[in-house]
Amino acid sequence: MTNAKPITCCDIKKYDENYRKCKMKRAMTNAFSKSNMNELAFNTEAAKKMQFKFSTDIKTMAATNQKASGRCWLFAATNVLREIVAKAKNIDNFELSQSWLAFWDKFERVNYFLESIIDTASLPDSDRVVWHILGTGVHDGGQWDMFVNVIKKYGIVPKDAMPETQQSSSTGAMNGHLNKYLKKCAYILRTSIADGKTADEIQAMKQEMLDRSYSFLCMCYSTPPEQFDFEYVDKDGKYNIEKGLTPMGFFNTYIGNMLDDYVSIINAPTKDKPFNAVYTVKYLGNVVGADDILYLNLEMDEFKSIVVKQLLDGEIVWFGSDCGKFGEGSKKQWDDASWDYELLTGLDLTLTKEQMLDYHDSQMNHAMVITGVNIDDGKPNRWKIENSWGSDGANGGYHMASDTWFEQFVYQAVVNKKYLGEKAELLKQKPIELEPWDPMGSLAD
Repeated sequence: MTNAKPITCCDIKKYDENYRKCKMKRAMTNAFSKSNMNELAFNTEAAKKMQFKFSTDIKTMAATNQKASGRCWLFAATNVLREIVAKAKNIDNFELSQSWLAFWDKFERVNYFLESIIDTASLPDSDRVVWHILGTGVHDGGQWDMFVNVIKKYGIVPKDAMPETQQSSSTGAMNGHLNKYLKKCAYILRTSIADGKTADEIQAMKQEMLDRSYSFLCMCYSTPPEQFDFEYVDKDGKYNIEKGLTPMGFFNTYIGNMLDDYVSIINAPTKDKPFNAVYTVKYLGNVVGADDILYLNLEMDEFKSIVVKQLLDGEIVWFGSDCGKFGEGSKKQWDDASWDYELLTGLDLTLTKEQMLDYHDSQMNHAMVITGVNIDDGKPNRWKIENSWGSDGANGGYHMASDTWFEQFVYQAVVNKKYLGEKAELLKQKPIELEPWDPMGSLAD
């Protein structure tokens, strides 16, 4: 910063004079002293356009609740699959076990973490990749392909077979202890490799670490069942029971190979990610040896068109977005037009989607399910969303988003390959590797 210029007394005097002579700024000082800034920016007139009505509205079950955890991706994925099971068994309301999936995801991710530490052992402690691996650790977030990896290996069970515990519903303490232990493991592995331990000795050490981690996860979630009975009451009030099922048997019976037909599309309009190309993210995954996490990058008009086609066929859509922008909690809606922050603050906050990604202003942080869309003059203007924040409040826990919010803050959707048309051929490309800290992998952090 050789040519950097400090703030001078004259600068401050000028800034202060500009502030004092503006009545609006002084009025806002009074308002800010007693009121929430975000609530003051709410534009009631613009918000009137957000009506909870949709030309295509797929009937789905009651909203679920991930509680104090970051398992949105698993809740969204099981919300998609439970509709298939419920339809097959004529059930009104039903949940698959998110705890089952979270247990195996965390256990597999412990192994993925340890193998990543071994793989990068030759790099210095200060290397950015090593920092990223250590900083990410094993947490609650994840990606659709990571869900597929777990369910294909371990199957699925109804929620009754592996219900919630205090630790599964409030994961902060569990994650903190596990990641502290994994940092200790990382230190042991890196120093042991530096000291010349053989590959077999390193793997033996890793096995002991996995053993301890498995026991800890059993303490937190309970032991995963090898068999279970599937009990349910159907819409006609008839009690049913299917005895002695296995997780893989349940998965094969009700889901089978259908997950192979689905792919993640993204909208990432940045110069480092040309459209119509396939991408993956280094060191993003959970099951060692499973398929890579893949994304096909498409322009927004095409992205939305594919999502709409799937909805019009009566099939809901898993998606990833930045839910921290322009949300109104009591109305359960996201709409950029319903907020006027620039009028309130005097700050120019305008950034394009590309700029928001490049300058770390936005990234995926929440997964949900699109269950409806309103089409006006041939174009969508709002979207119906099944969230996993419980059923309290407006619309039974269902949310909605304006199309302008969708264009700016939706980054990923999982769609059937048949809706890609000719673009399905692009999936044959060799994926381009993105850096571990790329925002397209942020949902898994």
